[in-house]
Amino acid sequence: MWKGKKKAVTFSYDDGVTQDRRLVEMMNTYGVKGTFNLNSGIQSYTNVWEHSKGLMIHRMNIEGLKELYQGHEIAAHCLTHADLPKYDEETIRNEILEDKKNLEERFGQPVVGMAYPFGTYNDTVVDIARACGIRYSRTIERTGNFGLPEEPLTLKPTCHHNDADVMDLIDRFLASDSEEPQLFYLWGHSYEFDVDQNWDRMEEILKKLSGHDEIFYGTNREVLFGE
Repeated sequence: MWKGKKKAVTFSYDDGVTQDRRLVEMMNTYGVKGTFNLNSGIQSYTNVWEHSKGLMIHRMNIEGLKELYQGHEIAAHCLTHADLPKYDEETIRNEILEDKKNLEERFGQPVVGMAYPFGTYNDTVVDIARACGIRYSRTIERTGNFGLPEEPLTLKPTCHHNDADVMDLIDRFLASDSEEPQLFYLWGHSYEFDVDQNWDRMEEILKKLSGHDEIFYGTNREVLFGE
């Protein structure tokens, strides 16, 4: 499935914030790939909010992002980061489809993936995403294991980078000798490393997961569909 390898690692990070610059540099240094989920309708440095711990968080201006994310995948995160289940079907469709179209035009690559804003979804949202050409969409419900998703449109990650057992999970993943395909899927927001002052945590995660000949390192799309 993954060039003859039975294990794969992928990352998923949301919101297109300024801290992505440091994260992408780290990921490139360690030779791993990820998917970055963007809100094209509010992708601007002027879109800012204050975290509960006092940090001001900025999205990045769209200019230059194609070059920044080169080698990684761009996926949708809805036009304005709307809490989709709260809206009517027309609004849901507009949030997903317009974001998809905008990102495809800006980045020159097909957008087939998404992450649900706030992690919220229901059957109507899933059906509309599918109809808009979205083939997979990440939730925030962790599995704590390494199986491939049965339904890619309600994709559950292995864990968040701040989960207390993330290092133990990595050790389990690396030690696994299962004959079944094994996927380690990590998600988060890069601004959390500034909020929690723990960039060293991501450094340790990348050191543990990278550089293994038996592991395929790909974007979400690559590990899910081999494309």
